[in-house]
Amino acid sequence: MRVLVAEDFEILARTIGTGLRREGMAVDVVLDGDDALEHLAVTQYDVVVLDRDLPGTHGDEVCRQIVSGSAGSRVLMLTASGTVRDRVEGLGLGADDYLPKPFDFAELVARVRALARRSAPPVPPILENGVVSLDPSRRVAFRAGRRLDLSPKEFAVLECLLAASGRVVSAEELLERVWDEMADPFTTAVKSVIRRLRGKLGDPPLLHTVREGGYRIGEP
Repeated sequence: MRVLVAEDFEILARTIGTGLRREGMAVDVVLDGDDALEHLAVTQYDVVVLDRDLPGTHGDEVCRQIVSGSAGSRVLMLTASGTVRDRVEGLGLGADDYLPKPFDFAELVARVRALARRSAPPVPPILENGVVSLDPSRRVAFRAGRRLDLSPKEFAVLECLLAASGRVVSAEELLERVWDEMADPFTTAVKSVIRRLRGKLGDPPLLHTVREGGYRIGEP
């Protein structure tokens, strides 16, 4: 899941970003509306956590441009004001959800996950391929009933591969969906995670490398 956090209070922005990464999300953080629009022009995000009172391009205008675009990003609007009028105005701009500050981080995570499910094509609540199953809501994965001890990146890669339903997923797509902008596209990050994930899935092998294509889950 790819998330953009646009919040001008830097400590809060970095805290949200760090927390969402710990939940297995790929997160980019910006501190003003101009930077938010620049990121949105080049990257497709599942969810944008958007402070309404951004400097530069105001959060309202950023929201309008997201809604009028074709990327399908969902908007969770944040504001220091929690009045009914402000919530109505925010939703009227096209925001998908609205969360007043201060908020509980667990609620933020739940709302981001709910919006991400709405931004993507419908998928089963439990992702399965043969003996491998993954529950995105509970953040657990199993092979033949054995729970897999996965890192957040390993879990996210497995989720992407299972959601592809046997389709070959390129390294570039995995880098786009699982890592954030801090990832170096010339590193071996994807290969390293794939290697560790393959080892944790065990034998017989279910994670296959497709020459000049990418990776897929399933029978050989």
